[in-house]
Amino acid sequence: MSALARKQTPNPAAPTVPKSQVVTLSARPVRRIDIRQIAFAILRAVVPPLVVLMIMLGVWQLLCEQPGASLPPPSVVWQESYDLIVNPFFNNGPQDIGLAWRVLVSLQRVAYGFGLAAVAGVLIGALIGQSIWAMRGLDPIFQVLRTVPPLAWLPLSLAAFQNSNPSAIFVIFITSIWPVIINTAVGIRNIPQDYRNVARVLRLNQIEFFFRIMVPAAAPYIFTGLRIGAGLSWLAIVAAEMLTGGVGIGFFIWDAWNSSRLPDIIVALAYIGVTGFVLDRLVAGLGAIVTRGMTSN
Repeated sequence: MSALARKQTPNPAAPTVPKSQVVTLSARPVRRIDIRQIAFAILRAVVPPLVVLMIMLGVWQLLCEQPGASLPPPSVVWQESYDLIVNPFFNNGPQDIGLAWRVLVSLQRVAYGFGLAAVAGVLIGALIGQSIWAMRGLDPIFQVLRTVPPLAWLPLSLAAFQNSNPSAIFVIFITSIWPVIINTAVGIRNIPQDYRNVARVLRLNQIEFFFRIMVPAAAPYIFTGLRIGAGLSWLAIVAAEMLTGGVGIGFFIWDAWNSSRLPDIIVALAYIGVTGFVLDRLVAGLGAIVTRGMTSN
């Protein structure tokens, strides 16, 4: 057999190479909104609190509708405070406004005081957490000052500012700054040593180390302190407004007490509770978004 014939003769022992095939990729599945699942999730979140609330209102009605009861039942609260409940945005004059406007006035003061406390608390907490000498010098003093009740600061602030509005803002500030300082300091002290080593390798200065290492690493602790501080600031403004006056929700409660309008006080307490809950959820949601973004980065 010639050499050309041997080249053309196929070798049965050689592996066969399959022909190239075009593989069709499946389309990416489109996520569909499951309305039934969303409805069940809403029901699981809403129905249990509503059931408990209805039970509490029923027990309250049974206990307070008896003759000689010192507190009004829910039916009396609805009848006598109907305008405050269904129309929270009415405005008939400087002191005759709805509870929603009063809550907004109080929230404005909270925004000033708590905003200042958040900035100052994070900076001071970072200093204490980063410097052992600052911690030894400032931590004992802060531990003593944070136990002072909010209203105990009010006479001193009134004497210093000679005005009720900045005095109330100062009370909010001095009440809400301590959890921010303490939680920030704890978060800074718990930064892993590997992060600090990376900062030394990259030769980051103090400002770069603060924004690129310290704040992202301590963000969960910082937002925990901010969440506690937001709740304390809302408690402080209601108490301070009872003594400083104005058009806030705290002064409304004190004025209603002096006028023996117990149903109005109960409605105002409901406004305060709902507003405090919304504030807590907002800070918690912002913290979840920020910490998730810092973790991904």
